[in-house]
Amino acid sequence: MLSNAFRSLVSAMLVLALCCIPPAQAAVKLTEGTEVRLRLLDALSSATSTQGQRFNLELDDDVRVDGVIVIPRGAKAVGTVMHAKKRGFMGKGGELNIMVDYLLVNDERVRLRANSGNEGDDKVGATVALTVLFGPLGLLKRGKNIELNPGLVIPAYVDQTVELATP
Repeated sequence: MLSNAFRSLVSAMLVLALCCIPPAQAAVKLTEGTEVRLRLLDALSSATSTQGQRFNLELDDDVRVDGVIVIPRGAKAVGTVMHAKKRGFMGKGGELNIMVDYLLVNDERVRLRANSGNEGDDKVGATVALTVLFGPLGLLKRGKNIELNPGLVIPAYVDQTVELATP
């Protein structure tokens, strides 16, 4: 009789344990080339940024696969300044090249690819005209620096297919 009671107790414990186990999360494939739109959180400038400097972004809109939100809006992302050069004399504009590195999803890094480069407005035409009119002082005319302000939305793309657990 003791063995029947023991079996009943073990059976009840197993049923209780199985009821409390959360269902397995379904994995969703996020394919290479999927576009994600990232919002810049830090100000970047060719005048102050340095090569290798990290900057922060966040996902501007939910990423969905088959109607299911795979990555929620606001997920954090990180980028790197690849090249920065201040504006120069003789009308040379500043240069700022940035790279988006990854998007953080459930403590997993999803590699991204997107190179965003820009050059400041060159004032070479104006410099030449000033040189002709004012002599060597015209060479002191400076170009513009690049300014990327918080809130700027930058498109990026998933670099390789990954499987993510649905939230």
